[in-house]
Amino acid sequence: MKSILIIEDNEDIRENVAEILSLSDYKVITASNGKEGIESAQKNRPDLIICDIMMPGVDGYGVLHVLHKTPETQNIPFIFLTSKSERSDFRAAMELGADDYITKPFSGNELLNAIESRFRKLDIIKKNLTPDLEGLNELMQTLDNKKSLEQLTEESNSSVYKKKQLIYKEGNNPHYLYYIMKGKVKTYKTHDDGKDLVMDLYNTGDFLGYITLLEGGVYKENAETMDDTEVAIIPKKDFEELINCNPVIARKFISLLAKNIVDKEQQLLGIAYNTLRKKVAEALVSLQKKYHVNKKEPFLIDISRDDLATIAGTASESLIRTLSDFKSEQLIDIKSGKVIIADEKKLANLIR
Repeated sequence: MKSILIIEDNEDIRENVAEILSLSDYKVITASNGKEGIESAQKNRPDLIICDIMMPGVDGYGVLHVLHKTPETQNIPFIFLTSKSERSDFRAAMELGADDYITKPFSGNELLNAIESRFRKLDIIKKNLTPDLEGLNELMQTLDNKKSLEQLTEESNSSVYKKKQLIYKEGNNPHYLYYIMKGKVKTYKTHDDGKDLVMDLYNTGDFLGYITLLEGGVYKENAETMDDTEVAIIPKKDFEELINCNPVIARKFISLLAKNIVDKEQQLLGIAYNTLRKKVAEALVSLQKKYHVNKKEPFLIDISRDDLATIAGTASESLIRTLSDFKSEQLIDIKSGKVIIADEKKLANLIR
């Protein structure tokens, strides 16, 4: 049973709201002023708070300010309940971080609809959504956005890139969010000595270039296609409209898109300190995990030795020798230049 805290100094209104919520199977907690409401929120950690603005002592704005300073209560959905309806009051409430604003007088249905809508949105935020178009589109539709990411990609221009063609270059300013409709892309940095280091791999259904848009800087790496690739190009302003709709949603959006940062740190650590065999094995296994879609068919790693070497973080000559050793050990097979993983379990054991 979800719990709701009502902070309202008017006894009649407080009891009326409490009755409506109790009859709707919510656990109700009440407070008659701002100070009591803060203490109750910190003690009981309700699932949602309904709070009047105009109260003696600590008003509703003060309650929201205090609760947002504490990590344990800052993410509790907060609905203001007040007779004030001027535009400036709406703006002030939303800028402080309120989730909704209901004006008196109100009907029971209006109150319940606002609460149920807030709980639906909270549930979707907590879900482990996938970081592709499907997951993010589900998130944005729940937020009542006029446009979903799917609509944005459909309405956006698309570009077709040939194999080994740059999508964006290190040092350039970002103007778009890229969505890979078909193909494979790698991002990499080039050292002063001319050697490339692969930073990440992207597949159909992945977004590309989002970290730079979020940071507001310039691209810190190059993005190059590994196959013939079709990319939807979403303008920067449309992307910013999506993430600026709500601070909580912005954080969720960022976590969805950037959840592979820890993996990238581990990858770079491995490239720096792993043995040559472990580097090559890790590169092969990561490619299989990323691009092996049809599990019923053997996975063919059809990329150049130079690309595979940069993914492994080693020289091409060293890679070729190691692949030859793996073939002799029957860990892999090589046909027409394409690498086939013959014993995934043993290859994975080399990484541990």
